[in-house]
Amino acid sequence: MSTTPNNLDAYWMPFTANRHYKSAPRLMVAAEGMYYTTHDGRKVLDGTAGLWCCNAGHARPRISEAIARQARELDYSPAFQMGHPKAFELASRLVQLMPGTLDHVFFTNSGSESVETALKIAIAYHRLGGEASRVRLIGRERGYHGVNFGGMSVGGMTPNRKMFGALVAGVDHLRHTHGDPRNFFSRGEPEFGAELADDLERLCALHDPSTIAAVIVEPIQGSAGVFLPPRGYLKRLRDICDRHGILLIFDEVITGYGRLGTNFAVNYFGVEPDIVTTAKGLTNGVIPMGAVFVQKKIHDRFMQGPQNAIELFHGYTYSGNPVACAAALGTLDTYEEEGLLTRGASLVEYWADAVHGLRDIPIVTDIRTLGLIAGIELQPIEGKPSARAFDAYLKCFAAGLLIRTTGDIIALSPPLIIEKGEIDMLFETLRRVLKQVN
Repeated sequence: MSTTPNNLDAYWMPFTANRHYKSAPRLMVAAEGMYYTTHDGRKVLDGTAGLWCCNAGHARPRISEAIARQARELDYSPAFQMGHPKAFELASRLVQLMPGTLDHVFFTNSGSESVETALKIAIAYHRLGGEASRVRLIGRERGYHGVNFGGMSVGGMTPNRKMFGALVAGVDHLRHTHGDPRNFFSRGEPEFGAELADDLERLCALHDPSTIAAVIVEPIQGSAGVFLPPRGYLKRLRDICDRHGILLIFDEVITGYGRLGTNFAVNYFGVEPDIVTTAKGLTNGVIPMGAVFVQKKIHDRFMQGPQNAIELFHGYTYSGNPVACAAALGTLDTYEEEGLLTRGASLVEYWADAVHGLRDIPIVTDIRTLGLIAGIELQPIEGKPSARAFDAYLKCFAAGLLIRTTGDIIALSPPLIIEKGEIDMLFETLRRVLKQVN
């Protein structure tokens, strides 16, 4: 069987330079463990866990076998006014991974849907509490919260917003935390900038806190280029939200499920938000699925009125899909059996040493590491923003390494099964490439 499609025209690819790609396509046809296989038979080391999602690596038998069994047994069940056992089992297992009272889960199909769900729940929560004036949403500059209208609106990445008009009204943004030279080449949380959280006080003064429903932030801004929260920043944000009765939402679509060497960033930073959005690592990227965690106080506020009345007019045809639930349970089994949710903690120093070992390369202007994540910032070519990093991306792929770039930043987030020898291989290849790029 041919592994090369005979026509590339029909597929309009997402977040892709379609014309450039189709002139020289990069096709994956298989994957196992830490490696992809290309259509021409080359092995490519996965330095990005797919798209921040294949935390357990590829072709894991627990997951694929669970999917096959479930597809034969119960392929689909309606999600409205109907249930199936695995959805309840999965929710019960998931809440055990969360601290405090984040003890209820709403299932979605992606990170974007998780964000939309969280924003809607936040506004409805205040309305049910007699504060219907709380409709304003606060995001953060250079934040990424998916591609639906709500997520784009609270997000702060200009290219994702500029083509789509005015977006959702009543949204404002905190300043981002990136760029203080004192924090360059940080290992772990940067020392300077916790006071940037006080920007929320400015927005409260501007809009009146009684109009603000929620603040949503990524604990680590992943898609923008691995921007780390200064030490104490998230705690300070939590305190301000508490002071003004504002809900705090953590978008953990990237940081969830072991990326920082803990279950979630909630555990790592010791700050408990009111709502947490997740996806990606929930099913190891194998089947689309997301999960929104909410505190007990939020869930319980909706549980009023007649018992036969729908409490939340929101959901998706595929919420808690049986096959997706089976994939998630197989993923949790794999994480548990191999200790993957905390394995990253044992590799943090080795990983950071390897990443910061690139500091001597002239075009590297900053390096940031926390958990098994790294951001490597390159000096842009004058008049050609993002060209240098994209050149590195293409050269890495040709050399057998998959990286991710955003602007002139290289982002790395390997599967949690990575071994020290593979870390060495990854950075030997990247060093060689960075010395070659224009």
